[in-house]
Amino acid sequence: MKIRVLGAGAGGGFPQWNCNCNNCRRIRRGEMNGKARTQSSIAVGTDNRNWLLINASPDIRAQLEAFPAIQPQQGVRDTGIKAILLIDSQIDHTTGLLMLREGKPLDIYCTEMVRQDLTTGFPVFNMLSHYCTVNHHPVPTDGGSFTIPGIDDLRFYTQALKSKAPPYSPHRYDPHEGDNIGLIVEQISTGKKLFYSPGLGEIEPHVLEAMQAAACVMVDGTFWTDDEMCAQRISHKRAREIGHLPQSGEGGMIEVLNGIGEARKILIHINNTNPILDEDSEQRKILDANGIEVAYDGLEIDL
Repeated sequence: MKIRVLGAGAGGGFPQWNCNCNNCRRIRRGEMNGKARTQSSIAVGTDNRNWLLINASPDIRAQLEAFPAIQPQQGVRDTGIKAILLIDSQIDHTTGLLMLREGKPLDIYCTEMVRQDLTTGFPVFNMLSHYCTVNHHPVPTDGGSFTIPGIDDLRFYTQALKSKAPPYSPHRYDPHEGDNIGLIVEQISTGKKLFYSPGLGEIEPHVLEAMQAAACVMVDGTFWTDDEMCAQRISHKRAREIGHLPQSGEGGMIEVLNGIGEARKILIHINNTNPILDEDSEQRKILDANGIEVAYDGLEIDL
């Protein structure tokens, strides 16, 4: 199985266009040992030609241009993207669909709740119907499996996570199964699994089980502390309040990852305020000591 990190940042990317926090200011001035990151998305496949795009960030055009294996290889209009899977209906995971409107219909796999959001509160699917149209393929929320035509030797499992729908969702304050999902990708021929969840606020029993069974765990790395945004006077909301488990502290992501065995452990969806973006920071040294990696744009993983 081949995994390509197209974007490793949280919403807004890094540096964020209007942010003058310690990280954004220093990366712009060349005063920080770190890497800029676009907004969160990955691609998976097995043959280096046919890819499943997982989430479509607002930065999708630049991400595809930086990844030759997914670019047109034959014909006047062509792409290595055989299908798209959405884990939720958030702006930073779906706006890029509008950049993919030139061409054939898009085969999009998502839950019924996500489909509803993208035809009502944020009607991306309706807009695309005037250009390339959308073929919607529903995915289960109970851990059931499915395969995707053109993506050989991979089986997919999706499971509901506890979370809120986006602010524009008609059921923002009435959570449903399928507002957000975790994804397990299994290579059929080897049995190796990837667990992917860039938005993870709670480690439910089925989530922990999936993480323990995976050869690679790529999970929410948004914030270092629960009060990170508050302490920097950027927001009054805490990490857990908006659906992200911080890395540090009791019950944090470091503690969780340390308890799951020998999987390769990678944090993705890194917010611009997170000190782990500074590769010389004490926080980054803590991750290194615990064998936890920080994803960056262009990271390639072979399982």
